[in-house]
Amino acid sequence: MGQKKYIWQKGEWPHFKWDSEELIHELGKARKAQGKIIAQADFIGLEAQADLVVEEALTTSTIEGENLNKKNVRSSVAKRLGLPDARLPESQRHVDGLVQMLLDATQNANEALTQKRLFGWHAGLFPTGHSGIHSISVAKWRTGSEPMRVISQRGDKEIIHYEAPPSKKIPAEMKQFLEWWKRSRDTVDGLIRAGLAHFWFVSIHPFDDGNGRIARAITDMALTQDEQTQRRLYSLSAQILKERNSYYEVLEESRKESADITGWLNWFLKAYRNAIANSQGVIDKALKVSQFWQEHKHIEMNERQLKVVNKILENGAAQFEGGMTNKKYVSITKTSPATAKRDLADLEKKGILKKNSSKGRSVSYRLVE
Repeated sequence: MGQKKYIWQKGEWPHFKWDSEELIHELGKARKAQGKIIAQADFIGLEAQADLVVEEALTTSTIEGENLNKKNVRSSVAKRLGLPDARLPESQRHVDGLVQMLLDATQNANEALTQKRLFGWHAGLFPTGHSGIHSISVAKWRTGSEPMRVISQRGDKEIIHYEAPPSKKIPAEMKQFLEWWKRSRDTVDGLIRAGLAHFWFVSIHPFDDGNGRIARAITDMALTQDEQTQRRLYSLSAQILKERNSYYEVLEESRKESADITGWLNWFLKAYRNAIANSQGVIDKALKVSQFWQEHKHIEMNERQLKVVNKILENGAAQFEGGMTNKKYVSITKTSPATAKRDLADLEKKGILKKNSSKGRSVSYRLVE
């Protein structure tokens, strides 16, 4: 390769630069969104966190062209977070490995990021030593002599979007990256550092496969360190998936220019802010559940009633079209129609449920707002 086309071939690599003046407005908006979500973090219970982890696992895999089964993912998340997993299928090894990595990146964000830890994540993603039908090097840096390229096909024409550093350079490149990671926590703005870590890692592309998923886990780890919450508050991968085309475009553009990555960081800060905005629905539901139980904490309910009320709260009224009926109550609690009728009447008497005004033979109820 004669011409120096890629960022890692430039003399400035990896001493990245950015225009702080150009980023200050977007950084300010990102910080404002971050402050709001951190203030609400205590209301995000385990169920809401589980929903966000499931979304992250599904979307980070979809970006790489792998469509996971949602029930398998939910089963693995439930197991890891200690939530009930009845009627969920047995989780799969590679799904468990992905979920473990995602949780490790946030729950243990303050532990050192080392070669050994990255190799552990990689082994979890590829427990059989295969990516699809292809055998790959697992828990080790890539070693092949073939160039690692990002390629697309337009008709008969093959377009090379990026070529990563050759495998012989990877140990030294990753040593430099991990040393920077350790010392940068106190010297670089936390949000800028997260965007920088993502760009740097995917540009090195140190593994045969799984680089995107691991890069996004490292990014989550950097963001968690900055937020100091040790829990998942949004799904950045879901946002990257929504903006996948512009994500690849800005990466490609930034890797061909000088070491100035202002354009990439500007895109990253916007994506971060949008990810927070898109998790607001999960947070609003968690706040509503928390507020409901705060208001009704002195009211006694039996296990059946608690189960039904929690189900209505978790799923929302939209999932119970026509309201909570005797038949639905029986289905959820596996009790008799007579007991269901008594339980529902009791919940109405206690001010938890209110009878709907709909006509017909079937009486239905809704939660008192």
